[in-house]
Amino acid sequence: MPEPRKRPCSICRRWFRPDPRIGTRQRTCRNPDCQKARRSKKQQAWRAKHPDYFNARRILDRAKADRAPEPLRVGSPLNQLPWDIAQSQFGAQGADFIGIMGRVLVHAAQSQFEAYVADRTGLADTLHGEAAQSQIQPVGELLGIRTTGNEAGISSTGPPL
Repeated sequence: MPEPRKRPCSICRRWFRPDPRIGTRQRTCRNPDCQKARRSKKQQAWRAKHPDYFNARRILDRAKADRAPEPLRVGSPLNQLPWDIAQSQFGAQGADFIGIMGRVLVHAAQSQFEAYVADRTGLADTLHGEAAQSQIQPVGELLGIRTTGNEAGISSTGPPL
C-alpha cells in the first residue's frame, strides 16, 4: 500500500504526513491541541444535529431511579415555582418535561428582548448649539443697501396704480 501524501492540518494548517493506518481520512496532525480542537468541533456539530438527545436521556434516567428524584433544578424565574408539587402531580417525567419546556420558553423570550435596543431617554446630541449656527443676513446688508425694513419687495405706500 503506498504511503499517504502530505496534507495540511485542518486546525493549524501545517503540513503533515497522515498515519498509514488512517490514510486519507486523517484531517489533523498529531499535535494534541489540534486533536482536542478537532474533537471539540465534532462534538459541537453532533450536539447541533441532536439538540434534544441529552434532555430526553436525562429525563429517562431520572425516571428509572429506584427512589423519587429530587425536583429538577432550574434557573430564575422558574425556580420560584413549587416543583415538588409538580413532581407529585405529574410524576418525575412530567415535572422534568415541564421544567425543560419552561427553560426553552424563557430562553426564547429573553432572546426576543435582546433583539430590541432600548431607546435613549435623554436628548439627542445631533442638534448644534445656538452659537454654532450661522445667522443669515438680509441681502441688503450684504450689498450695503439701506432698507426700510420691508425686505419682501412690497412698497410701503401701497399697491402700484
